[in-house]
Amino acid sequence: MKIIISYLVFINLVSTQKDDLVIYVESVLDKLHLYASESNSKKYIDLFASNAVFFGTDISERWHKNDFNEYVTKRMESGTGWTYTMKERNLYFSDDKKTAWFDEILISKEYGYFRGTGALKIENNKWKIVQYNLLLPIPNHLLKKYAFEIKDYYKTPNK
Repeated sequence: MKIIISYLVFINLVSTQKDDLVIYVESVLDKLHLYASESNSKKYIDLFASNAVFFGTDISERWHKNDFNEYVTKRMESGTGWTYTMKERNLYFSDDKKTAWFDEILISKEYGYFRGTGALKIENNKWKIVQYNLLLPIPNHLLKKYAFEIKDYYKTPNK
C-alpha cells in the first residue's frame, strides 16, 4: 500500500510540475501579444532574454534584443503596436525542463494568418524568450507565384 501511495504522489508531483511549466511559458507568450497590442514597449522587451534574437517577416529583420528594443520603442511611442490573437499553440520542453520550444498560429485582423515559432529559457529564475520568428505562411498552391516575385525583388540592388 505504501508503494502505491508513493507512486501516486510521485505521479502527481511530476504532472503538477509539467502543468506549471506550461502555465509559465504560455503566460510569457500571452503577455508578449498583450503588451504588443497595448504598445507597452518596456514590458514587451522585458519578456526577452538578454541574448534574444527576433526575426520579422522581412529577410532584413534579424534583430538582437538591443536593436529590436530601439525599433519597438520608436514604434510604440506613438501608441502603435501590433495585435495578433493566438489561435493554436504547441509547446515542447527539454529533458532538464530549462528550455521550451513553441510554434503558434496567430491571426491579425489586417493581414490574416501568421505563424510564430521560437524558444524560451530560464534566465534569472524567469522564463524569457530567446528567439522569436514571425512568418507569413504561404499556401502551397500560391508558393510558386509569390516565390518568383520575392526572388525577383531580392535580385534588385540595395534590397
